Amino acid sequence: MTIIGIDPHKSSLTAVALTADGSVTATRRFAVTKGTGPAVVAWASQFNQALFAVEGAKGLGRGISQYLISQGHEVIDVPSTLSMKARVLHTGGGRKTDAADARAVGWAAQHHQGLQRVAVEDHAELLGLLTHQRDALKGERTRALNRLHDLLRDLIPGGVPRGLNLTKAKAALRTVRPATAIARCRRDLARDLIGEVARLEKLMDDYEQKIAEELQATGTSLMKLPGISTILAGKILGEVGDVRQFHSAGHFASYTGAAPLDTSSGDNQRQRLNPGGNRQLNSVLHVMAVCQISHAGLGREYYLKKIQEGKTPREARRALKRRLSNVIYRTMLKDLTAGKPVLS
Repeated sequence: MTIIGIDPHKSSLTAVALTADGSVTATRRFAVTKGTGPAVVAWASQFNQALFAVEGAKGLGRGISQYLISQGHEVIDVPSTLSMKARVLHTGGGRKTDAADARAVGWAAQHHQGLQRVAVEDHAELLGLLTHQRDALKGERTRALNRLHDLLRDLIPGGVPRGLNLTKAKAALRTVRPATAIARCRRDLARDLIGEVARLEKLMDDYEQKIAEELQATGTSLMKLPGISTILAGKILGEVGDVRQFHSAGHFASYTGAAPLDTSSGDNQRQRLNPGGNRQLNSVLHVMAVCQISHAGLGREYYLKKIQEGKTPREARRALKRRLSNVIYRTMLKDLTAGKPVLS
């Protein structure tokens, strides 16, 4: 079998064909245009049983990966961090070119058995797009409120309290009586920002409604879990996709960053916090844990049990996040086995 490693960029991609022993048989650079996909397939047709390995198949490599799948080819997603380590290992230094990166992608695909196969974009991708867009709008609203807070601080003696929202901003602006041209300018700017915040909140509500409609179509039962809202459920499904790609609850917890890392050495048996993993899912687990700790239930009981065992509140919360990761994993698997059309 020939492994074709692909290093994608915005305006070009480089493909390298590797034999079973890792030797390079051909290298080709393609400009990214409408005809890139057919050109790559035509070039790869000279090799028997070609298997494509693309760096960042959910990022810059998304376009070529989805095209190759549509043509019936198998594609492996190689994380950029893994290909970088493979390149350094094989070259013995920091030498870096597009061809070297493509070779490293192919080498990683040859020797790493846990890499994911790229699938056709489905309902998970749609939920991911919607939740990411809503998060972006939320960030814009926060920045607009911060600018509005600065203006009101200069317009109103003593400013306004923290936790500014649209209703409080409108009420505060109604009390302003500008006496100078500069103060009137600040008032007008504040009025425009209030309109911007109102527009952003309307868009956020619209996207939340779209996410709710898509979730209803999936049949997921994630929202029955305490602490999981419509937005968080959409984020979980959008980030995870097909949960069957994780062979165990531990594998899933490692992906979410909820599983601690083993840092034992010699007789010292230690574990430390995992700073990696999917930060979006880790954030979901954090919100879910904080919510369950604040309300009576199994989550709070588990948290208090860890406190009684001598753990600090932070350590107990991390232990709860690890347990909740298992709950989410089992819930998603149960939805599949129950015949619900999740991500179909």
